[in-house]
Amino acid sequence: MGESVAVSGCCLTVAAIDPTGILEFDAVPESLSKTTIGSWRPESRVNLEHAATPNTLLGGHVVQGHVDGVGRVVSNGSGGHGWTLCIELPAALMEYATPKGSMCVDGVSLTLAAVDVPRHAVEIALIPATLDQTTLASLKPGDGVNIECDAMVKAVVHWLRNYRP
Repeated sequence: MGESVAVSGCCLTVAAIDPTGILEFDAVPESLSKTTIGSWRPESRVNLEHAATPNTLLGGHVVQGHVDGVGRVVSNGSGGHGWTLCIELPAALMEYATPKGSMCVDGVSLTLAAVDVPRHAVEIALIPATLDQTTLASLKPGDGVNIECDAMVKAVVHWLRNYRP
């Protein structure tokens, strides 16, 4: 009770645990307006991750569970260069998309292989371990995904926009 858990990238606080171990969360209007939470059903598969502590090894990118918006899957599957996931982002999030930078998709921290600014799209190369341990392999074109942009990039853009001399 009271612990933070990232549920498909959305930082939520455990409000209750039923006798079978099912976790229950409250979602405020801000979370519902910026995430895919409202579309989840009892059978929906989600990615779960516990909160990091000061003793946690950070084996990837730093993410907070603060979703910036919802992207839409354009394509997902294997091709000539392995498995790639292409996502169309809201225009307002494109300024945070940097080639070889990071982005969190449904709670999975990933490296951007390509950024297509005119199409408002990013492409991500997925490795077998990511496909096996997350819900990303099951995404279909048109599916909504929770997007959290890199916190450091957001801080730099904010500073340049508001405080640059």
